[in-house]
Amino acid sequence: MDKKQLTEADIRTKFITPALDKDKQGSWDLMNQLKEEHYFTDGRVIVRGQTCRRGKKKRADYVLYYKLNIPLAVIEVKDNHHSVGDGMQQALEYAEILDLPFVYSSNGDAFLEHNRLPGADPVEREIPLDQFPSPDELWQRCNAAKGYSQRQEAVATFDYYDDGSGKKPRYYQINAINRTVDAIARGRDRLLLVMATGTGKTFTAFQIIWRLWKSGTKKRILFLVDRNILADQTKTNDFKPFGQAMTKITNRIVDKSYEIYLSLYQAVTGSEDALNIYKQFSPTFFDLIIVDECHRGSAADDAAWRQVLEYFSSATQIGLTATPKETKDVSNIHYFGEPIYTYSLRQGINDGFLAPYKVIRIGLDKDLDGWRPEIGKLDKYGFEIEDREYNLRDMDRNLVLKKRTELVAARITEFLEATNRYAKTIVFCENIDHAERMRQALVNANPDLAGENSKYVMRITGDNKVGKDQLDNFIDPESTYPVIATTSRLMSTGVDAQTCHLIVLDKEIKSMTEFKQIIGRGTRINEDYGKLFFTIMDFRRATALFADPDFDGDPVQIYEPEEDESVVPPDDFNEPETEEIDDSVLGEPEPPPYGPGEEGPVRPMRYYVDDVPVHIATERVQYLNAEGRLITESLTDYSRKAVHKSFATLSDFLQTWNAADKKRVILEELAEQGLFLEELAQQVGRDYDPFDLICHIAYDQPPLTRRERADNVKKRSLFGKYGEQARAVLGALLDKYADNGIQTVQSMEILTVDPLRGFGTPIEIVNLFGGKAEYRTAIRDLENALYTNAA
Repeated sequence: MDKKQLTEADIRTKFITPALDKDKQGSWDLMNQLKEEHYFTDGRVIVRGQTCRRGKKKRADYVLYYKLNIPLAVIEVKDNHHSVGDGMQQALEYAEILDLPFVYSSNGDAFLEHNRLPGADPVEREIPLDQFPSPDELWQRCNAAKGYSQRQEAVATFDYYDDGSGKKPRYYQINAINRTVDAIARGRDRLLLVMATGTGKTFTAFQIIWRLWKSGTKKRILFLVDRNILADQTKTNDFKPFGQAMTKITNRIVDKSYEIYLSLYQAVTGSEDALNIYKQFSPTFFDLIIVDECHRGSAADDAAWRQVLEYFSSATQIGLTATPKETKDVSNIHYFGEPIYTYSLRQGINDGFLAPYKVIRIGLDKDLDGWRPEIGKLDKYGFEIEDREYNLRDMDRNLVLKKRTELVAARITEFLEATNRYAKTIVFCENIDHAERMRQALVNANPDLAGENSKYVMRITGDNKVGKDQLDNFIDPESTYPVIATTSRLMSTGVDAQTCHLIVLDKEIKSMTEFKQIIGRGTRINEDYGKLFFTIMDFRRATALFADPDFDGDPVQIYEPEEDESVVPPDDFNEPETEEIDDSVLGEPEPPPYGPGEEGPVRPMRYYVDDVPVHIATERVQYLNAEGRLITESLTDYSRKAVHKSFATLSDFLQTWNAADKKRVILEELAEQGLFLEELAQQVGRDYDPFDLICHIAYDQPPLTRRERADNVKKRSLFGKYGEQARAVLGALLDKYADNGIQTVQSMEILTVDPLRGFGTPIEIVNLFGGKAEYRTAIRDLENALYTNAA
């Protein structure tokens, strides 16, 4: 057998799999210990206008497991034209992502092994095909490197929960679970996990608890959250398998007969010692405490959660957060230690597990330029407005401009009308008063739908029971109402809004922690309901935080419309400090805007002005390059550089283009380099072929429209060798090219639409040319004719 004639798939089938399945002691169980062609990401969601597609998924040729929850090795295979080690760099990249200790590359002649365990010597070695290590051999090498005792090994290898539904932890969840269980098995008692919102922190926590509880390592566990809805979601969803062993602490009643406890920290703490019911448990009662969203209440040294943690100091304690907090006064890293594992927003978006987002930035004139009242101007309640300049920081705090609120509501409504009026939307406002006024403005902007159902727009804030009672319905993908929720703080965390399509920022945000939490309300993907990306509409310049080095997930688009422009980005378009959230005031009503004093009314908390006009002031469009960074140079200059990376000269490009069977492949490769064809079409002209756009932008060639190219081919009468009907088919295909481009012509599906289907079935049309091969030759000749002497 000549290996050089074999494909990569043949090498895997004939050499690699047999080397693993030796049919003797030391073989790998192909059913339970091996995954071939294992896809471990979903492929980044690539957004183009209102449509999107998936990018390439990451795929390993083989992933080997000691047990289903203990991955050990990755193997990357190349065909025999490559050397043994040619796949090693790619395999190492996958091993780092999947957190694997052993890495292998092969071309069917031998294996090159890379040992990533600490102290490995040699790090790399070549081994014959028939001497591939057994599962036990690799695991024992891991054991030796980690120094496991027999008991520690039993804990580290205990199975995760499997309900038989096929739901398995994602790769990063496996990494987080295994690192945590391994660290606890080896004696660590303070751990921090950083996982972006929407990546399954609670499911990860459940699997950690399950393995430690079932293995007998931890017998009594406390899971602390800061929102009642989080506790209820946890109990009924991810933690449901704990069944009768689990309870939720409510009404400040303690029952010590359970093993798994869920609790709001507010339910076990209080300002008076009698309210600190956690002290009814002995300090050694819990073996394990997990604190969800530990960047919040537990981060400060004097916070209530910290008191609970210090009381149960003998317990192993794990902090979960999407946003680790580090300030002079507040640090969860100081308490829990450096994160044992981090899975960021950027990683989640790149892997396709989290939704990317566009940004629409809208600058209002009174926000940006400021407003100063004329002398003696009164607000709507008769109070004289203090003479000074009011700007963005004052809006809806010290000054309420009714027309500003109405303009914001109108732009939100315009966007929904142009996309989907039933798209779940969260509007973040400065305060409860602002949230109520925004609710009113949105109702007035949508009188038809608000009239059909009073829950179309609702204020969901901590002081309003009616609104809070609708939170579950807002979250539920199957519940139509509420559609638009106005809020201030309540919905910034703990809201698993899988189908939230629009997040509106009409509050000033300079806290990175709060910003990430708010962005996280939209990052969940729900493909069943068509939710693959979301949009942020920013009226407060809050998205300037994208430029902060602490932010780890870039937008796919930033768009700033003028006042007379559509608030919806074009379809071909791609791309003074606020306080931290204080949950202690969520349920308290705000003070009235003004009130009586001993000698009459005091100066109001904020002025209300109805007669000052507000307009859109700014527009700016920015694009993201292939690395997810904003382009600062012109799109034309950037695109020219992107093309030149692959094709230094026009001759290079023409040679590759004319030789390609599928032009789509070249366009996709250029798109990966950062070429924005849709945006170029918007600037240069939508009637041009991608070929002409590239030649014009990159090589200064005069472009022809698709219609001009099609007409030039028709004039040359190049298809005289075909019969009358076949020529008519080619003429119809040229018209289709003129309308829709070359990719349409290359698809066999075009034969099923008018006017092509008037010539018969696809088989009958192909037979007009003498068969499928002859038809494809004719299409190739048509393509060559279109691009001959093109430049």
